Amino acid sequence: MKKQLWGISLFSLFLTVPAFAVVQPYKQVAGDCKVELKQDTLTLENSLIKRCWLWNNGNLITCKLKDKKNGLEWQTRNSQPDLALPGEKKEGDGATIRAEEIPASLQFTRHLRVFVEYAIGDLQVRKVFKVYPDCPAIACELYLKGKASQKWVKTLDNPADLQNIEKLTQNSQGGNVPVMEQLVLEGKHWQLEAVEFFDVTDRFNTLVRPVRALSYRDCLYRGNLLFAENTEKEAGFFMLKEAPTSNVQLYYPGGDFMVSEGTFRMVGLGIDSADVKVDEWTKAYSYVTGTYRSGEKQKRMALRNYQMRIRPFLQDRDEMVMLNTWGDRGQDTRVNEAFCLKELELASRLGITHFQIDDGWQAGRSANSAYGGSFKNIWDNPDYWTPDPGRFPNGLAPIVERGKELGIEVCLWFNPSIQHDYADWQKDADALIALYEKYGIRTFKIDGTFFDNKLSESRLRSLYDRVMEATGWKAVLNLDATAGRRGGYFFFNEYGNIFLENRYTDWGNYYPYWSLRNLWMLSRYVAPQSLQIEFLNKWRNGDKYKGDRFAPATYSFDYLFAITMAAQPLAWFEASNLPDEAFPTGEVIKKYKAIQHDFHTGSVFPVGNEPSGKSWCGFQSIKEKKGYFLVFREYNDAESFDMDTFFEPGDEVEFKPVIGAGKAFRSITSGNGRIRFSLPQPNSYALYSYRVL
Repeated sequence: MKKQLWGISLFSLFLTVPAFAVVQPYKQVAGDCKVELKQDTLTLENSLIKRCWLWNNGNLITCKLKDKKNGLEWQTRNSQPDLALPGEKKEGDGATIRAEEIPASLQFTRHLRVFVEYAIGDLQVRKVFKVYPDCPAIACELYLKGKASQKWVKTLDNPADLQNIEKLTQNSQGGNVPVMEQLVLEGKHWQLEAVEFFDVTDRFNTLVRPVRALSYRDCLYRGNLLFAENTEKEAGFFMLKEAPTSNVQLYYPGGDFMVSEGTFRMVGLGIDSADVKVDEWTKAYSYVTGTYRSGEKQKRMALRNYQMRIRPFLQDRDEMVMLNTWGDRGQDTRVNEAFCLKELELASRLGITHFQIDDGWQAGRSANSAYGGSFKNIWDNPDYWTPDPGRFPNGLAPIVERGKELGIEVCLWFNPSIQHDYADWQKDADALIALYEKYGIRTFKIDGTFFDNKLSESRLRSLYDRVMEATGWKAVLNLDATAGRRGGYFFFNEYGNIFLENRYTDWGNYYPYWSLRNLWMLSRYVAPQSLQIEFLNKWRNGDKYKGDRFAPATYSFDYLFAITMAAQPLAWFEASNLPDEAFPTGEVIKKYKAIQHDFHTGSVFPVGNEPSGKSWCGFQSIKEKKGYFLVFREYNDAESFDMDTFFEPGDEVEFKPVIGAGKAFRSITSGNGRIRFSLPQPNSYALYSYRVL
């Protein structure tokens, strides 16, 4: 790959720098992104954020954090290295630094990447910082190699067990818990929001748990996210732990953030000292720290700015309106060539862009098969991941070819071989690559994964990387989050999107407002464009919902689809089971596809009240002075509602209806930025485009 960005050739520096050395400033690279090592200070910055560290021969100690957008500089009081590992010395040794600009590609958005490597005793550390242009956050990947001096203890003391006030600082002294990131700032007046997330959605139906608190003495908070705002300065920062959800992280120390007044530490690396190999880098969890001006809107926008940089969001790769037939609970009983060809014809009438054949296309029988099977020892059958010759005597070629004629991409389901910590990951990767090379299939639902140790996690990452590299990063992995120990919402994000939940009318657990609520709650913190959200055949299994006010049948099919618009819509049914009255929704889907990418390339956030089946709620997509507004009037008597927005007070905004029951109007926002929306009847919706005049 030619390393060229904005007319600036790749420049890379590699220096071994003693702690006392004076180094000339680096040139500016990657647009507004800059790295500079001068005397004893390392600086990373762009137009919005600047962070400085004492070099400490590589074992960096934060000394300054500046919010350049709002002109606020935090003087830190850090005395310990940001990365504090039990038993290891404070100063680094043999430090090197290397800076590299990464051009935009299918794999990356453009950014500056800075490598810092050093040793602490027999342990080697590699930090890979990522600075993106016009982004108020700096990310860091962490790798370890060599030998740790001692075992790392897994859990922190419970404050209730610290018997007197003299011991209340015991946890904050570091102790035997690895600390991966820390800031020690002035002030006592800190408002905190720690956010814990839950996947395993077959079990959980509330996927977000925020905790709001004031900073005080040692307290341990769970969650991938911590927001901290200083009420004196009216400014704040966030820390994001790029790891699985708290309840499934490896070597979990009992929490993710240890906070004491102005001291903020992120704990738990996701590896134990025993996982570190002498001759191979082991990847720990990653972290991101960013700044913002106080306020709900500002902190959401700062986080989302970073999240949209992780994986390039491309219309012809990442946008989809997918049909997967598993939602009608036919399992693999109907999957064959004739069935798939019929589904493609009907999918075309609906405006579907992707048709995914779930479990049953392959020659091997899985544990999910209606006919019985197993996930054990998959590779005892070398043809397991080839098309079933009885169901698909001509292979998948007729399905793929007809799909191309109809403008529908054919996709597949895949379950990696879990045996011996994914020892056969290379065979799994080869199977996916073979399907890509033979049929051009590049979108795969990845199901059944379970990583409860570092080896399993590392091998899954290797599997995904190999598939991505072989396809030139054209592949999309739909990572199933419904069960097991998996990646959650902030891990493996670079590989595709998230298949969020299994809901079935057969089991009476599909309620449209539940799906809307889960999407709405997650979208405060997770880009909804990265989630697949289901809509089902509302005409099936009416007997499971007799007398139920919120039964699927009480909504229009258009409304069920509208619930998914802020995400990647997933038609979770067999199209051949739909009645004729379902297919006019194809006109709605057609209109939606025309604006889908424009909608999704904005920053999309929830607005209104939490969906309850009876609220007013929705989503706003924000692009400078324009965007989209998706409004739902659930089952209530209020014909209008003053909706909170991301507009500034006094903005005049013009709204034009795109889909649904809305009418064109103009409005001036109230003093708190609200807009009054009206919809004619309960369980109705409207998608508007808007511009700020």
